[in-house]
Amino acid sequence: MALHASNHKKEQGRWWYDAKVRALVFQCLAIAAVLAFLFYIINNALTNLATRGITTGFDFLGNTAGFGILQSLIPYDETYTFGRTFVVGLLNTLLVSVLGILFATVLGFVLGVARLSSNWLVAKIATVYIETFRNIPLLLQIFFWYFSVLRTLPSPRESVELGGLAFLNVRGFYLPKPLLEEGFGYVLWALLLALLISWGVRRWAARRQELTGRMFPVWSCSLGLVVLLPAITFLLVGSPLAWSVPTLQGFNFRGGLTVLPELAALLLALTIYTAAFIAEIVRSGILAISKGQTEAASALGLSPTKTLRLVVIPQAMRVIIPPLTSQYLNLTKNSSLATAIGYPDLVSVFMGTTLNQTGQAIEVIAMTMGVYLLISITTSVLMNIYNRKMTLVER
Repeated sequence: MALHASNHKKEQGRWWYDAKVRALVFQCLAIAAVLAFLFYIINNALTNLATRGITTGFDFLGNTAGFGILQSLIPYDETYTFGRTFVVGLLNTLLVSVLGILFATVLGFVLGVARLSSNWLVAKIATVYIETFRNIPLLLQIFFWYFSVLRTLPSPRESVELGGLAFLNVRGFYLPKPLLEEGFGYVLWALLLALLISWGVRRWAARRQELTGRMFPVWSCSLGLVVLLPAITFLLVGSPLAWSVPTLQGFNFRGGLTVLPELAALLLALTIYTAAFIAEIVRSGILAISKGQTEAASALGLSPTKTLRLVVIPQAMRVIIPPLTSQYLNLTKNSSLATAIGYPDLVSVFMGTTLNQTGQAIEVIAMTMGVYLLISITTSVLMNIYNRKMTLVER
């Protein structure tokens, strides 16, 4: 018996019987295996590149691109560098992602509330929309809007005219472009001041309501400030704004602002597709709120609109935000499907044309992957910050 106890103590004294030590050893072995695999892959790639005479590094970003890009938010032509093409593609990706998130959020919230409407027709229309568009692959929707709708529009000479200021044809949607003149900076400062005052009014109204229970029309007051203060400033400084109206010259329109059919098709598809999923998230968030909340609001005399805006939606947001974040990330990543219709996003311009011309596959793909990773992490961080602010704090 004493011998057995002695052996047991010796076994307990050995390090491999310690669960924490074993876990640490296994983690170190796993990390070493991953690093060894990465080293093998990288070394193999560098060896193959050297054998084929392909140089590595990011020096190619300073070389002249030599190709044009259909849409650029910053100055660009064939004389700019490959580094510039990266920035142009990145900005185009951010443009369609941000606009898609904004439009899909608004449309999704409207549809989610509409599906719970007491009006039978409104609820059924929202249901048909959601069940239709969320079950059709996104790529097919992009093709539909681009090839079946936008590519069937008339030629520039037969454009659909909208009030003599806007024109719609197969080459895009041409809109008047604002030209800021000297003195318009004062209008921007007035807008900033109006936003700051609105923020202060909102905080004051919240404290006032907490102390007295009386509500203040924050939204109408803020809207009046944001609209009237810049408008008055605009008139006082002499209306420092001109417009560039598109005009038909030759075979195409010149001047104004052009919305490419590729951008319109991609934005329509992303918005309509993602809004169907957001609508279901909103519906589930609203249904997660106890009916007693709605009944209590009705008992206090609140209208259905105020009940939804002041009672139901603020509580439902705690349920809505986490899955909503996933839809934002999906929309951003799905924007890479733009390459199927030729919209010049990051994948099409940089990982497509730039990679084909330079042959720097590792560097180009690594930069593209890094950009999407950074965008996704940034979106997640911002949404998590907002989620923490909406979290119910117990007293």
